[in-house]
Order: sequence, then C-alpha cells, then structure tokens
Amino acid sequence: MSALNAEGPRRSPTAVDEIETTDNIPIPTDPLARVIGQETAVEIARIAAYQRRHLLLVGPPGIGKSMTAQALALHLDRPRTELRVVHNPENPERPSVEVATREEVYREREAARSVEGELIAPTDAPASVAERLGYRCARCSFYSLPSERYCPSCGNAKQVAPGGSGSGNPFRDLVGGILELTVSPGGNPHESVRTTRLREGVEEVVAYERSADRIKVLDQRALERRRTLQHESPRKVIVKLDRNTFVMATGASETELLGDVRHDPYGGHPQLGTLPYERVIPGAVHEAHEGVLFIDELPHLGALQRHILTAMQEKRFPVTGRNPQSGGAAVRVDSVPCDFILVAAANIQDIHRILSPLRSRIAGSGYEVLLETAMPDTEANRLRLAQFCAQEIAVDGRIRPATRAAVVELIREARRRAEALDNRRNALTLRLRELGGLIRTAGDLAAVSGSSVLDASHVREALRRARSIEEQVREVYGSFQGGLRQESTESQRQSMGYYNWNDHPDPNQFPGGYG
Repeated sequence: MSALNAEGPRRSPTAVDEIETTDNIPIPTDPLARVIGQETAVEIARIAAYQRRHLLLVGPPGIGKSMTAQALALHLDRPRTELRVVHNPENPERPSVEVATREEVYREREAARSVEGELIAPTDAPASVAERLGYRCARCSFYSLPSERYCPSCGNAKQVAPGGSGSGNPFRDLVGGILELTVSPGGNPHESVRTTRLREGVEEVVAYERSADRIKVLDQRALERRRTLQHESPRKVIVKLDRNTFVMATGASETELLGDVRHDPYGGHPQLGTLPYERVIPGAVHEAHEGVLFIDELPHLGALQRHILTAMQEKRFPVTGRNPQSGGAAVRVDSVPCDFILVAAANIQDIHRILSPLRSRIAGSGYEVLLETAMPDTEANRLRLAQFCAQEIAVDGRIRPATRAAVVELIREARRRAEALDNRRNALTLRLRELGGLIRTAGDLAAVSGSSVLDASHVREALRRARSIEEQVREVYGSFQGGLRQESTESQRQSMGYYNWNDHPDPNQFPGGYG
C-alpha cells in the first residue's frame, strides 16, 4: 500500500472517522507491529529475539501465535554458518560434521568461480582441439555438437576411428564401416584436452573441456586450484548459509523433525551405490540452527517432545537412519549443531500434555505467555482493527480497498463476537483468523459485483454467508439433531451404530444392532 499521493505523504488517521478507505492506513514495516492486540506477547517476543530466549504461546487458534513466531524470526540476524557432512574414507558410515563460517563460504565460492574457466565458441578454439573434443569434423571442417557423432554436413564420422580413413587399412572399402561402428561409432571425442600455449612469452599448460555448445578454457592457475579442491574430502551441504530463519515443524514426523539417512539398495557400494554422507538428510531441528523452530500444537508431538528437549539442552543432535530395515540405519552423524529458538504454541486445554521437563526448560530459558482473546473497545484499538483490515487486503492482493463504512461494520462484528465468544463487554475480539475470513468473503463479493471498493453492504452479505454449517443446519431444521434425523436415510440410521461404536459402546442405544 502506498502512503504517497500527488500532494505528498498522507497523514495517518487518528480516528476511524478520518478513514476514507483502507488505502489511507499505513501498514508498519516492522512485522511485530502488525500483530494486533497482543502487546505483552510482542514485547516479550522482541526480548526473545534480542536475547535468544525460548517462547511458549498459549491461547485458542486464530489469535496470532504463528504470526508472532514469524515476526520474531524476522528480527534475528542472518545465519552466520553453514553445516556440511564430510565423507570419512576410513569409516564411511561415520561421516563428520563441518561448520563453515560466512567468510569461509564466501572464499570457497570465489575459489569455485575461479575454476569455472572461460567459455569460448568452438570456432575460437584451435582446430585440432575442436576436433578432439568432437565439435569439428576432421573431413569437411563443419562445426556441430559433440553429441552428433556423424557430421550433419558430409555424413561421415567426425573423428577417425582406428582402422578408419587414413589408417592404411586395405580392407576399408569392405569392412571399414563395420569396424568404425564396432570400435567406436563416430569416433570417441574427448571430454577434456590438455595442451600448451604461449602467454606473454611464457609457455603454460591449458585445458579445454566440453561444456554443452561451448568450450571451457582453464589456464594453469585454475588447474592448480582445481587440484587443490580435488584433494579435499567430498562433502555435502545439509544446511545452507543463505536460508530462512523461520522453520515450521507443526505436525512433523520423526524423520522430518530429527533427520534421516536415505536407503541405498546397493548398500553404499562405492562403485554401484551412493556413499553414506550423500544420503544424510537434516531434520527441522538442524534447519532451524541460528533461527526459530516453530511448533504449533506442541502436545501433539507426544513422545517426540523428549528429542526437542535434548536438542535444546545440548544444542547438537545426531542424524541417523531411523528405519531399522534400511541400510541407512548403520549411518550416524554425531554432534550436528542445532542452536535454535523454540517458539511453541498450545491450547489451554492441552497444557498438561506438554512434557514437564520441556516446559521447565522453556521457563528456565525463556517465557510463557497467555495471549489475549479480546481487547478494550477504545478508539486506539478500533484503529488497530482497521489496520488489521488493511493488512489482510494487502496480503490477499485481490480485494478492493475497504471504505470507512465497511470498517465500522467490521468493528461492530468484532464487538459482537467478543461478547458472544468471550463474554467480554465493551471489547473487540482478537480471534482474527475468522475475522480475516469475513474480510475475504466480503472482498470476493465486492470483486464479482464489479465494485471498486469493499463497502458495508458487502460485509453484511458476507456475515450472512459466512455462518458455520452448524448455524445453517439449526436455521433450516431447528436443531442439529433434527437435521440428522431428517436427512439420514434408513440405511444410514441402521449403520449409525457401527459408525458411533467408539462413542456409544452400548448396543442398547442402537436397536438396529451392530451387524
């Protein structure tokens, strides 16, 4: 949303009455300032980002827990290290970990670029080199790709095979073609050719390599740097330097959370299979190194919570194969760094299912925050709700600007929901996910009607359409149970006992029987 017009910067409205449309409302650049009505949580999130503390956010769905976690991650510094797994030739099933700093990564990237060489057109290379690499036909001097073993111009093999033309073979007319196909169809172009050249009066070794439709030229210094790199142990980057500082692990499986080693049907055989270090897969705990690991509905992880606790305590966690039937089970990478900030979320009714030592670790190295479900109905908070409306419209990108009347209608609905859902009078709801859905429904109605703005009439129509299915059933049938009785067929009523066995194990409740 632009805050500029023809006259210069627009003044931010100080009251809802000053709003023309949501285009007048500036959206904060600070992501934490976009979290509405959770001042305590925002303040603590700033501290957690600055001091690298853990955070447990408690409250019902849709009040800004994940948004707070994402905003916290954006306040962190960029990662400073890259994690790699290095091949161990003495014991391949025990690869080692290498932590490279930002400076080392940049130096290596520069060194890698220096051995990339210069790309030239095949016609600019010496004719003998172009022939040996398979670009130039030795008979008619026509240039084509090395993948074309036979010259598109003259139809002959671009390179002369042993026993072919010019070899003095007396039987060439009879069996020459057969010999060419048997020995090497169309010749055998080289992948690389080394020769010497004079540069500034000094002879140097130079290598020419095939590179698609071009030729790569490596001078002596580039070849020396390549030899140095080739003497290093092979390695694989598992956590890149340039990465997102926010990793969501909600509902993650054990493999996704803690990492794994892929199965190799050849058992990691050096000639047939894939070496163990190449099959290592990091988990979310490793990818969140130097960032935020966000887990919504933390209690649903169950026993996996103890692994999160171990990773938080040690700031290192091994990667090992987790399928005992897989060849990856023999591979283990110890001490993989995982220094992350845990931001966990839970509902009030699930707090008792959080592992006690894990809660103790969070409380001992961070904060527990109960989020608000409503905020006082003040002019400042009504403006915050208008800001929320502007944010939702900007993020969606397909909704027309909302008028002042639409914002007022939205505030009225927020007031009603605060009283109905949380028994809070003179308050505005902070269950903003549902309110955001209302804005999008109203915006869709405005878009399909061809209106240039989202008006109050669209909000009122959206309220009618955005009712839950239970509310719709009650309106049509009088009650939810009435709807079930009227709409279920005889066969469904007979089988209801089967489908509700877990809820109603007493067969006397279902005269139709269970079979």
